[in-house]
Amino acid sequence: MPFAFAVLVVAELVGEVLRRLLHLPLPGPVIGMFLLALLLVTRAGRWIHAAEGAEPPPLAKTSSALISNMGLLFVPAGVGIIAELGVLREEWLPILAGLLVSTVLGLIVTGVIMHRVTRLAERAGKTAGEAAITERLQ
Repeated sequence: MPFAFAVLVVAELVGEVLRRLLHLPLPGPVIGMFLLALLLVTRAGRWIHAAEGAEPPPLAKTSSALISNMGLLFVPAGVGIIAELGVLREEWLPILAGLLVSTVLGLIVTGVIMHRVTRLAERAGKTAGEAAITERLQ
């Protein structure tokens, strides 16, 4: 478990370093987790998938433990919101507009991607999940 946790932390650190070096507009942890996902899909899938009857791999156990305690990870964000209530009172309209626009855009992008993947899958005679996996492996 310590090795798998270190893998997660190093992925976030690499993302933060890349963000600062390349002046990317995304948060470092997001970049790091994207890179980790690419690594796991392409090369290190054994960190996630275990053989039948085998013990779960370390990264799977660590991620499950983090997800089961995810509620605790929101406490600092909640404290930050309470600490900045003054700013929220003054800037509530732009914040609300940003939340609404980003939510709608996220739904639209998700719908378009799902529609395209489904059409590709229908053409190939496969389910959407099988088509996504096949595309990643090619």
